[in-house]
Parts: sequence; structure tokens; C-alpha cells
Amino acid sequence: MNKTELNQNKQLPSKKERHKLFGSVEPGPRTKPMEKDQMADLQNSKKDFLFDIDMVGISSVKHPIRIPSTMTPEIQTTIGTFSFGSSIAQGSKGTNMSRFTEQLDKYHNEGFAMDIATLKQFTEELAGRLKQTDAEVEVTFPWFFERKGPYSGLAGMNHADATIRVEYDKETGHDVTVTLTGKITTLCPCSKEISEYSAHNQRGNVTMSVKLTDDFKEQEIDWKAALLEAAESNASARIHPVLKRPDEKMVTEQAYENPRFVEDIVRLVAADLYEYSFVEAFTVKCRNEESIHLHDAVASLSYDKKKEAE
Repeated sequence: MNKTELNQNKQLPSKKERHKLFGSVEPGPRTKPMEKDQMADLQNSKKDFLFDIDMVGISSVKHPIRIPSTMTPEIQTTIGTFSFGSSIAQGSKGTNMSRFTEQLDKYHNEGFAMDIATLKQFTEELAGRLKQTDAEVEVTFPWFFERKGPYSGLAGMNHADATIRVEYDKETGHDVTVTLTGKITTLCPCSKEISEYSAHNQRGNVTMSVKLTDDFKEQEIDWKAALLEAAESNASARIHPVLKRPDEKMVTEQAYENPRFVEDIVRLVAADLYEYSFVEAFTVKCRNEESIHLHDAVASLSYDKKKEAE
């Protein structure tokens, strides 16, 4: 008799007995109420709990979302990673965590689109649901856009990482910050200057965090496309998913004609953001993945237009 036949003939105890073998016990007596209105609510206790809490909530919540875009594809579904929060006064013990996900499910059932107006409404309603005067939501998602080869016109999909953060306060209203990280090609000016032929290049990662003005109108401006253009138009060359040989010739020659240090990138992108009327303040960061070093080259720049006016 082989091993397979032995296993087939093994007499196992019942599933209930197997569970007991591995530690399961019979349910004990149930003495506490099952009705919600009869249960103790520790989170709503009112005492002096020593300190106010700046923010309490939940994070790393993944959920399907819809992304509107002015670039192809104009409507796309993807996965958003959310965090939610609100403040807690010294006299309250805690928050009701389930209300964050209840709010998310409510909007999902109504077709949750990741636009600024919807997220403003979301945070204001969330504050009311939590019985607080403030609330915040942050969602990060991949945003896809079509990119065509400059000569062949053959298309493929690129993507950038986008984040929307909306903070609501009953007294001051909404603050909205958007962030986009896109990839570019940069060619080293120093390498081009000192070498007899060629120059080394690298893939750059440009992150732009922008505080939007109060009068920003998303129906007039796609902030994602605008920030992407600020990064790509100031690069040595754009990134392409599909390149035939004539495309590759054009892209590499363009990079050679437009050498950029990491310092150049943040200054040039900052100039574009400065000229955008819907931008109140911004931070630009660039990280170049060096092709002839193990380290990355980095630079960052921040600017607040409001301080300029003071």
C-alpha cells in the first residue's frame, strides 16, 4: 500500500472535534446586551481627558474610484488609497471609526468621482456625521494618460501618481492641496560639456505639491494635466511607452538639445507653477535616478505667493 492509499483511508474526527482538538471551546454565557441603544458607548464618554487631539481617524483604506480627466482616457476606474480624520476635543474620549467607512460607502454607492467639489462636500458631511467641526480626507491614486510617439503616432499608456488632500473647518472653510509625481528624462549638462561624444542621462521623478486657490474651478482646469505639463515641458525629454526607431531618434536628440541639472528642473517647473493663476503656494521636488552613480541626485524648492504680497 502506497502513501496516497494510506492518506485516503485515514479516519478523521468530525470537524467540530477537530476544532476542539486545536483549542476551540463551547460558547460561554451571553450577559451583555445585543441592542445598540443598550450598549455602552465608551467613545462618546465626556470627561476631562487631559489633551485635545489634533487628528484621529483611519488610513490605508483601499477603495475603487472614478477619475475624470481631460486627457485620454477621460473616464477611468482605479483604486484609491484613503485616509480620513478629524480632531477630538479634550472633553471627548474618542471618535466613531465606523463612520469614516460608512461615509465612504455612501459616496461609493452614488458613484464616487475624484473631483475637488465632491471631496469638499464629502469632508463637510463627514464632519457632521462625526459631530465635529472639522474633517479631512486624503486619497492617492494612479492616474493614466495616453502618450503617442512623436513620429509614429503609436500610442500607449503612461501614468503618474496623484494625491488630493481636502481639509474642512467649520470656521475657515476648505483647504485643498493636490500632488502629482510624474517621470521625465533628463540629460546631464556637465557630461555633455566635457565628453567628446554622447552624454549620460537619467530618469527624473518630479513631485509637485500645490495649494489651490479658493476660486479654483475644476470644470475649467484639469489640475492633473496642468501639473504634468509643467514637469514634462521643462524636461530634457518626455517619457514614452511606445517608441519606434524614428521616435527614439527624435527623443534622444531632443534630450541632447535640452540638457538639465536636477537644480534646473525644480527652477523651471517652479516658474510654470508661479504663472498658474490657480496655484497659491507650491513645493517642487526632483529626484534623478543616476545612470553612472548608485546614488540619486535631489533638489527641492518651495514658494508661497501670498507671502510675496505681504
